[in-house]
Amino acid sequence: MKLVELHARAMELTVEVVDDVRPDRLDRPTPCAGWTLRRLLEHCVGQHRGFAAAARGAGPDLALFADATLGADPAEDFRRTGADLVAAFREAAVTDRALWLPEIRDGGPFPLAQAVGFHLVDTLVHGWDVAAALGAADRLVAAVDGDDALVTALLAVSEAVPNTPEARAPGRAFRPGLEPGGGAGRFDRALALLGRDPAWKARP
Repeated sequence: MKLVELHARAMELTVEVVDDVRPDRLDRPTPCAGWTLRRLLEHCVGQHRGFAAAARGAGPDLALFADATLGADPAEDFRRTGADLVAAFREAAVTDRALWLPEIRDGGPFPLAQAVGFHLVDTLVHGWDVAAALGAADRLVAAVDGDDALVTALLAVSEAVPNTPEARAPGRAFRPGLEPGGGAGRFDRALALLGRDPAWKARP
C-alpha cells in the first residue's frame, strides 16, 4: 500500500527533527497549547504504541494509547517506537487489516488506509510542533513541500478533518481552522486547516 510507505517517509522526516531534542530542551513550549516538548513526546510515543497494537489486531482498548513515560533518551524512545509502528503498518498491509482506534469518533474499526492517513497527519503535524519549538521548522516544511506525493496525502487528509465546533472543541485533537497566509505552501495550508499558525514562534 503506497500510503504505508508515505507514512514511513513522514516518520523518517520527523525522527530527524526529534533527534535534535536534548534533555535540556524538554521544557520548551510547543504550538500545542500548554504542552512542553516532554508532554508532546510522551503523547507521540504513546500513540506509536497504540497504533502499532491496533495494527497487530488489538481491540478497542483505550489504555493501549496512554501517554508514555520517557526514558533517559526521549529521541531514542520516539525513534524505536516509530520504527515499530512502521513495521506494524507494513504487516497489516499484507491482509489490509482494519484498525480499532478508540480515541477517534466511535472507535472504528477503520479501514487501514484511513488509519494510516490519520497517523501520517499526526506524525507530520507533531513533527512540525517539535521543529517549531526548536526554532527549526523551515527545514521540515521544505522537505515535505518538496515531496509531492507526501504533501498531497497530508493535505488530502487534513482537508477531510471536520472543522465544526463539535470536532474542534477544547480538548479535541485540533483547534478551529485558520486562513493560511498569502503565498503559503501546501504544508502551511495543512497546518492552518488543522488550527496551527504556521508563523508560530516560541517566546524568548
